[in-house]
Amino acid sequence: MKIAIEAQRIFRKNKHGMDFVALEIIRRLQRMDTVNQYYILVAPGEDVCLQPSANVSIITLRCPTYPLWEQVALPLAVRRLKPDILHCTSNTAPLWGKVPLVLTLHDIIYLEPRQQSSASLYQNMGWYYRRWVVPPVLKRCATIITVSRFECRRIRETLQLDASRLIAIHNGFGEHFKPIEAPYAVTSRYLKETAYLLFLGNTDPKKNTPRTLKAYGLYVQQTKDPLPLLVADLAPEYIDQVLSDIDMPFIRPLLRFSGYIPNSDLPALYSGASVFLYTSLRESFGIPLLESMACGTPVITSNTSSMPEVAGDAALFANPTDEKEIASLLVKLLTDSTCYQTMVAKGLERVKAFSWEATAKATFDVYKSVYKG
Repeated sequence: MKIAIEAQRIFRKNKHGMDFVALEIIRRLQRMDTVNQYYILVAPGEDVCLQPSANVSIITLRCPTYPLWEQVALPLAVRRLKPDILHCTSNTAPLWGKVPLVLTLHDIIYLEPRQQSSASLYQNMGWYYRRWVVPPVLKRCATIITVSRFECRRIRETLQLDASRLIAIHNGFGEHFKPIEAPYAVTSRYLKETAYLLFLGNTDPKKNTPRTLKAYGLYVQQTKDPLPLLVADLAPEYIDQVLSDIDMPFIRPLLRFSGYIPNSDLPALYSGASVFLYTSLRESFGIPLLESMACGTPVITSNTSSMPEVAGDAALFANPTDEKEIASLLVKLLTDSTCYQTMVAKGLERVKAFSWEATAKATFDVYKSVYKG
């Protein structure tokens, strides 16, 4: 087989969820399959994190915007390469082309009623682009991969798709996510305290940042010596506005801001954290759940969407719209040592069910099922 894989953003410096999923699957395919030919189609970037090999070629396509890259540069490159399969990895794909298409559709949040939005201009543009591209693209897909059984049901019900064209393949987590015995060498670059709570957020409404910060404020009010909260990937100016909106300016001195955290630093930051808060309104999978548990850090997460499917019995679950419940679970974890150690042990056991090797193997099985040669 000749397999073309769209991985447009894997070379960008500040990678996020879908970028890591594509990168990790490609790395595992490169290890496990030395027979078939792969063409990895990328945009230029600072972090050249994948190297070519005997049967893996990296093809850099330059284009000024993502829509033009995907709708013009990518299909022209595919027409030159003449692969047997094109796998687009990040929700969208070219609207035209004759090559059998496999699409990883991580979620359809952009087709659902929108939450009150504080999204950036870039996020808004992406939202409208996906709403325009996804419905017609799905009609020409040979197979649609999504990342959880929850998302599979949502896609099938919302878009009235034949179940035979959909498959759920769980994500994995990086091999470097494991307990770090002396995390302070890394965590000291982000905050001076050795005990803290961790929240990975962004301005996307689904991340539930205002309610999570309010829950933290309620915890602070109930605790004599509250732990500081390390807030990742959010600007202090944005947080200041949120604190004003929720009327909790008193927690500002307890917040620590890291900015974007390189993936290589995350294991130490998870390991150093006393609790990881992952209280999103909606997730299609939730890789940080696995990363935190693999590092031996207990998780408080939401009882909605895919999060119970991923976390199993290895996390404490709250209604993400109930700040009091989130705060109560946080107090419980930090005061009940039996509960705390139970969650640590269950998390370390739970992550054994997930790996990028299993994700890559299942993805390769999809390629074989689509291949017509």
